[in-house]
Amino acid sequence: MENVKKYKITIIITTLITLLPILFGLIVWNRLPEQIATHWGADGQADGYSGKTFAVFGMPCILAILQLFVSFITLNDPKRRNIHKKPLTLVLWVIPVMSLIVNVITYGVALGMEINVGIIVSILIGILFVILGNYMPKLQQNFTVGIRVPWTLNSTENWNRTHRLGGKMFILGGFLLIITGFLGSVMGDYGTLAALIVIVVICAGVPAVYSFWLFKRGV
Repeated sequence: MENVKKYKITIIITTLITLLPILFGLIVWNRLPEQIATHWGADGQADGYSGKTFAVFGMPCILAILQLFVSFITLNDPKRRNIHKKPLTLVLWVIPVMSLIVNVITYGVALGMEINVGIIVSILIGILFVILGNYMPKLQQNFTVGIRVPWTLNSTENWNRTHRLGGKMFILGGFLLIITGFLGSVMGDYGTLAALIVIVVICAGVPAVYSFWLFKRGV
């Protein structure tokens, strides 16, 4: 609990930012329809709707609870000292930023704006991957941040080698996702989604397979 107390102010601020979209929702409350799109299919079209009350209050509250859970788990990691300050800061701020972006998109669509959700998601995930890739080689063994497979957790050398490769993969994959997003109008919604899935699977899968290969070689 000592670590939680140390980051108490950060946790409070990030949680309040996660809940901030509620304020905007109240400001535009009278302009919002009773049913608001909260889920989009592979074709970029809305295929799931929620009541106005849930869209304005429920989504931010769910994300705020998730933020508190992630913060508590990360800050109580037995090896938290191995998580550098910048990656830890990134972990604590991902959900608040996501809450702002997701809810801005939700409100924008509800208010009649033309927004291609698939393209935005691809670009945002790409940016996140590039940031993660830059920090990944600097990560030391821990139980919450990084490529946490049995072989990396049981060997420091395996962890270090896997994360060096993972860093390169995530940076490359991130730039490819950003490019995919900008080419979304050419590739189409299904093409953009397929590219996103393939890139994410490769970026996550190759380092895990490499880690297992190292394990087989006694690393």
